[in-house]
Amino acid sequence: MPWRRFVHFLAFGFGSGKAPVAPGTFGTLMAIPIYMFLRHAPLPVYAGIVAAMFAFGVWLCHVTEQDLGAHDHPGIVWDEIVGYLITMFMAPAGWKWIVLGFFLFRLFDIWKPFPIRQLERRIRGGFGNMFDDALAAVYAWLVLQGFFYFHTA
Repeated sequence: MPWRRFVHFLAFGFGSGKAPVAPGTFGTLMAIPIYMFLRHAPLPVYAGIVAAMFAFGVWLCHVTEQDLGAHDHPGIVWDEIVGYLITMFMAPAGWKWIVLGFFLFRLFDIWKPFPIRQLERRIRGGFGNMFDDALAAVYAWLVLQGFFYFHTA
C-alpha cells in the first residue's frame, strides 16, 4: 500500500492516482473541483496558491518517490493537479473552457513536445516530476488562451 504516510495520499492526488488505468487522467479530473474552488480568486492569489502547490509538490513527489523507490511513479499525480491549475490560469468562465483545458493539458502531458521529453529524462527527483508537467501546462495554457483570443475576436 503506497499510503504508509499521509504525504503519499497527497502525492497520489487524494487517491485518484490509484486508478487501475490512466492515473494521470484521474489526477487531472481531481484538479477540476480544486480549480472550481480557486477560479474566483484574484489572479495574484490564484498564482500564489498554484506556485505554493508546485513547491509543495516538489517535496511531496521527492519524498514519495524515495519511499516507493521509483522515479515518477505513475500513481503520483500531484503534478497533474498542479499542471491543470496552471493550464486554467486566467481561463474564461464556462464548462467548455474547463473541458478544453482538461483535454489540452492531457494532450501536452502525454505528447511531451520538445523540449519536455528531453528535460523529463534529464531532471530527476521531485522537481523533475513537477517540472515536465508544468511545461506541458504552459503549452496547454498558450493554446487555451489562443483559442479564447480567436474565439472572441
